[in-house]
Amino acid sequence: MSFSQAITLPKGTQIPNHIAFILDGNRRWARSKGLHPSDGHKAGYFAMKKVADIARYWGIHTITVWGFSTENWERSTVEVKNIMILVKKFLEDFRKEAKSEQIRFVHLGRKDRLPADIVKEISKLEGQTRQFKKHVMNLALDYGGKDEIVRATQKIVKAGISSDKIDENLFASFLDTGDQPYPYVDLFIRPSGEQRTSGLLPWQMSYAEFYWESDHLPEMTPEKLRDIILDYSRRRRRFGGDDKLTHLKFKPEMVAKFELAWWRLGNIPQGERFRDYTIRHLKEQYGLSKSLAREAAGYVVDALLHGKASKWGLAKSSLKKFYELVREELKLAFEPSIVASLEIKLLREIGTRKSPEESLDAEATAREFYAEVYRISLLQAAKLAHLRVLASIERNLALAGMGERHWDRAEDYLHKFYKELKDRVA
Repeated sequence: MSFSQAITLPKGTQIPNHIAFILDGNRRWARSKGLHPSDGHKAGYFAMKKVADIARYWGIHTITVWGFSTENWERSTVEVKNIMILVKKFLEDFRKEAKSEQIRFVHLGRKDRLPADIVKEISKLEGQTRQFKKHVMNLALDYGGKDEIVRATQKIVKAGISSDKIDENLFASFLDTGDQPYPYVDLFIRPSGEQRTSGLLPWQMSYAEFYWESDHLPEMTPEKLRDIILDYSRRRRRFGGDDKLTHLKFKPEMVAKFELAWWRLGNIPQGERFRDYTIRHLKEQYGLSKSLAREAAGYVVDALLHGKASKWGLAKSSLKKFYELVREELKLAFEPSIVASLEIKLLREIGTRKSPEESLDAEATAREFYAEVYRISLLQAAKLAHLRVLASIERNLALAGMGERHWDRAEDYLHKFYKELKDRVA
């Protein structure tokens, strides 16, 4: 990849210090294409290299990849041999990169069962890069989480440390990551649809954020990693503490009624009644003062009017001003231009669609929109997005003259949406 043309992250993105990968799905990817497992491992190797390169470019300090577990010795002799060939290639290729980019290389796991030539290369690379501090690359090879804890315990016993001297900090110092600046994993990524850690870094991942990627490792790309980092950036990491937001004090049934009222007047947004309902809705939802709610409503009404005239650039500009006001008042962490773009995309995608099947793209956009505004994960935003789209579908059916019952359903979905929003964000 030419980093002069690299994929970038939006301003304000929270970058993890330490990300960890399980290299999963190589064999399944190969089988699905009628290839030999070794072809899958090669494809996974090159995909992971691109992902690791862009991660360091973004400023991620420590990367851990689990290349071979203590249980992987149960695989066929031929497959193990092919994996070790790839490991040796990685070590040889990585040496030059490590020196030029100041990357410290660390082996996690046992050395006593690895081939002698691999051990020699590992030891040489660890020695040559020990002084580097800009980045860390951890390669977990013949690694098992339980095994690491047993080995750490054995080292403590061998060092003759009495039990009253052992605490969490001391124990952590005897782990394979003991002398690293960022030993604790911020973001754990596992591809191929598997949803378990399999014992990777059990001590170091006690507060890691997990991301389950459905595609196999050979299909991982810098673009996908970007989406994962953005999802991570939206998450509110409490570390056992309490960061409850105090601005979501609205009553779900009340804000739903106000929104439905101006939905029902959607064909005449320039009317005073529409503007009044919009002010009441925004005042209730965001806890704005009356004067701020009036200013905010002006931006929202302008955006809707521009949208009806298909002047989407002007609509986005009005929404950006609205979200700048909301961000300043509520001290939220989103980027107004990004949120405004997502809302315009959502408005265009929901359009006049009248069934969930027609609205899958809108639901995906809605997930991203609510995740961005309220700094929650895409998974956490899924139910919000589904309820919002269902409410919009019922609104479209009602506006198309399909009956009053659709307004009732729209209100019910809005009520459920705002209840879920309050429960989820608080």
